[in-house]
Amino acid sequence: MMQAADVEALFTRAEGDYFFARWGRPIAPVVFGVTDETLSVVKGALEAVMALSGHKLAETDPELGSNLMFFFFRHWEELPQVSGMDRLVPDLGPLVARLEEVGANQYRVFRFDRDGAIKACFVFLRMDDALGAVPAQTLALSQVVQSVLLWSDRAFTDNSPLVVAGEKTILRPEIAGLIRAAYDPVLPPHATDASHALRLAARVTQAQ
Repeated sequence: MMQAADVEALFTRAEGDYFFARWGRPIAPVVFGVTDETLSVVKGALEAVMALSGHKLAETDPELGSNLMFFFFRHWEELPQVSGMDRLVPDLGPLVARLEEVGANQYRVFRFDRDGAIKACFVFLRMDDALGAVPAQTLALSQVVQSVLLWSDRAFTDNSPLVVAGEKTILRPEIAGLIRAAYDPVLPPHATDASHALRLAARVTQAQ
């Protein structure tokens, strides 16, 4: 059973600050750099997580067009070559240099509205050997889960949000319950006080 301390840890940054945010508007996704087959897998993962959370998908976002963007590519140096990318991601050059230096294969950039809720997320996946070896369904579900809430930067360092059940890879039950609880309309879309974790944990426990 997930305790309040477990929930708090999932939204506590490495610097020690508690920071929770969920989406405050329907998610309008777009995927770049994949085949039609992989595109359908990503769409399926999005639909599954949205059904779990009770949040909505949309064809377009009135402000941004698409507000959840997945980019699949081979090399970080490809990013600055994408037209308009420097407007989506400020300081793109230094960021790419840092990601190349540490050998990162994924990175997410979030944008927030004036209420602190998520209004956009840009997901970058450098398909190196490690990510290339991950089944498409597993990779898609993992990325959607990590984009549906603003988790701590170390939330899934030691434990994946997914688990293998028979021949399928599914969400860990406690993470599924937490996502569902996080989108309870009674709760705020953004919180910086760790007492918020108590309210989340209580809802997860009730659901169990």
